Amino acid sequence: MAKRLFDIVFSVLVLLASAPVMLTALFLVWWQDRHSPLYKATRVARGNGDFVMIKIRSMRINADKTGVTSTSATDNRITRVGHFIRRFKLDELSQFWNVLMGDMSVVGPRPNTRAHGVDLYTPAEMHLLSVRPGITDLASIVFSDEGQILAGSDDADGLYNRIIRPWKSRLGLVYIANSSVLLDMRIVWLTGVAIVSKQRALDGVIDILTRLNVDPELIEVCRRRAPLPEGQPPGAAIAGAA
Repeated sequence: MAKRLFDIVFSVLVLLASAPVMLTALFLVWWQDRHSPLYKATRVARGNGDFVMIKIRSMRINADKTGVTSTSATDNRITRVGHFIRRFKLDELSQFWNVLMGDMSVVGPRPNTRAHGVDLYTPAEMHLLSVRPGITDLASIVFSDEGQILAGSDDADGLYNRIIRPWKSRLGLVYIANSSVLLDMRIVWLTGVAIVSKQRALDGVIDILTRLNVDPELIEVCRRRAPLPEGQPPGAAIAGAA
């Protein structure tokens, strides 16, 4: 109940405060190609259902028809205005409407596609669907440069599954196991800090994970001091043995 109240109040405040910026972004997206500035993406909801996530469009029309779900910073599907929108995370402002509608939370594991996403989940990862997906979470801070990580790859989806998904899923499960309004507030704060100083935000994430006595390997990965290592998604060994 407290989490839902926080979601509603925070979303209303953000939508009101960001209205001028969001309206400007919507106009610029429409102006560049005269198509709808909104992108309605089907994502997997809590409980393994589907919902429509609303985003400010940053890609060409029908870009999703390519079948590629992971996006690198050099993806030629991103428009000129889209690069600016993604740089400042403006495409995610419209998702606060999804929070108000109850499809999403302010903080929670990022919503995933079904194909190339949830369809690949291990039994352990399916627990990520036990809560509402969120606009931000610990992984959103640690991997805020996901586009740069995947840049230049001929197989962005494959690279994502090898070096981002294993750690991202683990962080999502850590959040679910320790979820609270206070933790949500701290994650929201660090998400804002990351825009100004990624290092300070990472330090905050490390502090959270250390206090929660998380696996040292995961903490080391989240420091982002070295190239991301390949890993196995949570429960992969168990799933393989079965």
